[in-house]
Amino acid sequence: MPVRPSRSPAVPDDPGLMPVAALHGVGPALAETLARLGLERVQDLWFHLPLRYEDRTRVSAIADLRAGERAQVAGVVEAVERGFRYRPQLKVAIGDDSRRTLVLRFFHFRRAQVEQLQPGTRLLCYGEVRHGAQGLEMVHPQYQRLAADELATVDEALSPVYPTTEGLGQKRLAAVIAKALALLPDEARLELIPPALCAEHGLGSLREALLYVHRPPPDAHLGQLTLGRHPAQQRLAFEELLTQHLSLRRMRAAVRRRRSPVFDGPDDLRRQLLAGLPFRLTAAQQRVAREVAADMSQPKPMLRLVQGDVGSGKTVVAALAALAAVASGYQVALMAPTELLAEQHLRNFRHWLEPLGVAVEWLAGKVQGRARKQALQRVLEGAPVVVGTHALMQEGVAFARLGLVIVDEQHRFGVQQRLALRDKGLEGEQVPHQLVLTATPIPRTLAMSAYADLDVSSIDELPPGRTPVQTVAVSNARRAEVIERIRVACAEGRQVYWVCTLIEESEQLRAQAAEVAHAELAAALDGGRVGLIHGRMKPREKQAVMDAFKAGALAVLVATTVIEVGVDVPNASLMVIENSERLGLAQLHQLRGRVGRGAVASNCVLLYQPPLGQLARERLQVMRETSDGFRIAEKDLELRGPGEVLGTRQTGQLSFRIADLARDAHLLPAVQQVGAHLLARHPREAERLIERWIGGAARYAHA
Repeated sequence: MPVRPSRSPAVPDDPGLMPVAALHGVGPALAETLARLGLERVQDLWFHLPLRYEDRTRVSAIADLRAGERAQVAGVVEAVERGFRYRPQLKVAIGDDSRRTLVLRFFHFRRAQVEQLQPGTRLLCYGEVRHGAQGLEMVHPQYQRLAADELATVDEALSPVYPTTEGLGQKRLAAVIAKALALLPDEARLELIPPALCAEHGLGSLREALLYVHRPPPDAHLGQLTLGRHPAQQRLAFEELLTQHLSLRRMRAAVRRRRSPVFDGPDDLRRQLLAGLPFRLTAAQQRVAREVAADMSQPKPMLRLVQGDVGSGKTVVAALAALAAVASGYQVALMAPTELLAEQHLRNFRHWLEPLGVAVEWLAGKVQGRARKQALQRVLEGAPVVVGTHALMQEGVAFARLGLVIVDEQHRFGVQQRLALRDKGLEGEQVPHQLVLTATPIPRTLAMSAYADLDVSSIDELPPGRTPVQTVAVSNARRAEVIERIRVACAEGRQVYWVCTLIEESEQLRAQAAEVAHAELAAALDGGRVGLIHGRMKPREKQAVMDAFKAGALAVLVATTVIEVGVDVPNASLMVIENSERLGLAQLHQLRGRVGRGAVASNCVLLYQPPLGQLARERLQVMRETSDGFRIAEKDLELRGPGEVLGTRQTGQLSFRIADLARDAHLLPAVQQVGAHLLARHPREAERLIERWIGGAARYAHA
């Protein structure tokens, strides 16, 4: 039998690259609908993977049902009731041979549907079982009527449930995917990872993995599939993680091919800054400062993420980097996500740099009119350091010689925003160095994967003198005790933060408003110097309140989460976080970092509104057990997922189809090894993997 010659993936008849419209039954309208899901080629359908599975391979007895499970039951309608309490609803009670009853509840129904569901009608139903007022129930189950003597037919395999879009039902989408799978090529043509690497890392057949996840057999382990731990799913997760890693490495390589200025100016400014500081840098700060300086002494662009816990001293490292740029005749732009944080950087940089003769310019949204015009002119003429918010990226902001871009809390900025600032320093093929700061420790898992295009430095040591913060969780029922504790702290000359999660009262969320809390505390403390700050106040008003708190004129500061970052009051030793169950771990940790900055023992009270859900209980437990930002970050990743932790939901970044960074962290070392091998020896296969999983979608856009 003649050997069939291998075909290049570029030829039009390669089944994976055929347009979906080439499949039988896919007309222009359906092709357009599929395109909304990013499904434009046949191979896109192969890798459009199920979100979950439904087990319709058996019929359960009503007596065996458990709340929280999805199940299929067959029964006879025993009673029908139409109600109009709050809103129209239809309740249908069915029973089976187990002599138990299940209620089917419908909120959207038609008259014809009511007529179909008369007592005595046999039904086959599928849905999620939950507790109801009259026992177990299903809300809006899928159902079909059965004839009196008709046997309930069950599926031969688990039913996949796919991500879909409006106007495209599961059955129709599954039928299209089935047609695409019929064109799946043999293993040799489908596999892009060399056989030797597959064998070395125990990677099974890609073809078999795809067929399994799309068509699990009747004896498939539903629990294993639901958790994403089946070997077939793990094989696909490996390839998806590998693709993301390759795409980031490729982007990094593209940036590194460009040039950046070499900062080789005199070291006088940096030595003067260090000599003038009232403290010595920690060993971790010194190490990271050396890593940053080494990057900037090269003609290739620095792409470095400096992460460090709250109060670890990242700003000093950034100031040293800025002085290296200034000493070499270049400008520095420092961008922060909020005016409060940007103003904190401005104060620090002016305090440290202006005595050295280095001017620090300020550009934010509130700088208007003549002041803005003059600031823009000074930047254009070469102002050495410019600190600001998003205003730095606006049209009309032009630099004379931008050599270093520092971005604080980069995950709060969109991709295009970060690129817009970097591009203000473009000179031909030369781009500025980039230094990214974050006070949200990135779990090692994410650093290996989501930041594969960045070098990561960790300031993993706090300055001496920082006291550990004792954390307790207290029910809102004990609110009076907490207020009494505040009164005692104020009488001892200490200062207190009271953090609220909303500005105005909301019955729905049952969250105490900052304004109400302010009035309550002022009354309880006999008007004793209680200030209020929230995001809707004018910047000048906010600054006046903050200055008064820093100066000790205010004993208590009631605030919304605007104080999450950038506020440093060493005398503040008690923090109360109200409705703490509503906040994520990272935000709770950031807020707690505002206390414990002096020599006095500090405390954090997590005030919660019972009853607590499981996730909230876990979060508060972690906060009580540890102050280790990296451990907290790992738990945050486990509880919330990477898109939430990185703040990248709005960009679609890390919206994996099957991989889960928390679950699949054990795959990452092998992913890195295979990725390095492919880039070095099989660059064509690496490109094809990226095309297969990502295609033209801007799913992993990075600055």
